[in-house]
Amino acid sequence: MNAKTPPSGSGPQNPDTDASAGTPTGDRIAKVLSRAGIASRREAERMIEAGRVRVNGEQITSPALNVTPEDKITVDNTPVGAPEPPRMWLYHKPAGLVTTARDEKGRETIFDALPEDMPRVMTVGRLDLNSEGLLLLTNDGGVKRKLELPSTGWLRRYRARVNGRPTNEMLEPLRKGITVEGENFQPMDVTLDRQQGANAWLTVGLREGRNREIRRAMEAVGLTVNRLIRISYGPFQLGELKIGEVEELRRKVVRDQLGLELEDPSGTATKKPTGLRRPPRRKPGGFGGAGQPGLPVQRGEDDEPPPRRGGGKAKNAPRGKAAMGKTAGKAGGKASGKPGARPTGRPNGKPGPKPTGRGPKPRR
Repeated sequence: MNAKTPPSGSGPQNPDTDASAGTPTGDRIAKVLSRAGIASRREAERMIEAGRVRVNGEQITSPALNVTPEDKITVDNTPVGAPEPPRMWLYHKPAGLVTTARDEKGRETIFDALPEDMPRVMTVGRLDLNSEGLLLLTNDGGVKRKLELPSTGWLRRYRARVNGRPTNEMLEPLRKGITVEGENFQPMDVTLDRQQGANAWLTVGLREGRNREIRRAMEAVGLTVNRLIRISYGPFQLGELKIGEVEELRRKVVRDQLGLELEDPSGTATKKPTGLRRPPRRKPGGFGGAGQPGLPVQRGEDDEPPPRRGGGKAKNAPRGKAAMGKTAGKAGGKASGKPGARPTGRPNGKPGPKPTGRGPKPRR
């Protein structure tokens, strides 16, 4: 079969249509590219308009084109494979990386730091340059769109360190909803956790993802955010994932938490209307402090962030505790077998063994 397009489109033409509907069969090319993990729909449309996509050997410049599984699609002369089942990864983004595929200023992006053997992935939402913490990755454009929709209503929780001495009276406007530069922000869940010298730690929860929303809202009430860490996105939690680490979610977890049915005949993931499961409470010692989920490790008055492991690269980083309350294996050497013994793979603070070259493993 060949690609089908409405008469007004450009690219391969085929008069075959769905007789019952009178419309071309197949799916729009941008949707197919998004589902295959090439790019989001908008990015795919820009790639098409730039002439980077070919269908059955012919260059196309308009996204107004329907294709079927039998059509041969290439992007930058690289064949596009059949859509895979939806997959998701948890990534502990370090500060200083840009959440975009290409940066006009030439700054390092998260895609420069991901393992080389990972498939093409897209980010669910984004974290700004100086923010860190949990970033969801997926190979499925449909999953990306569903998770980013405001109607999904998933709570995103952050740990924010602010300069100043906030009081409940100062934070109340944030809880009621605040307008900043003519932009209305929805009410936030804000909790004052502790004062630490000139800084204070807050836990902030919100259900929308506007640009620099927390930083701008805090500035509006007289507080300056000097560190921001996302610790959860809906049911998915940062847990003990180290800075720069990547961990793949088990596909059953993806199906259950997202309410995904089996793939439909066209190969895309479909979502059933079902409630989300409440994730189990993490055990003491997870990201944060002793027995207090989400609280930062107390490192003293300066509270400097931990150094990047492996220069900020995610490749072959030691596994942390799974964010859904299950424990994954950790790299770094074998323990001596004695209670309380130091693992032999990192004695006296020396570097551990070299990476094996294998990428992130699915969560057990």
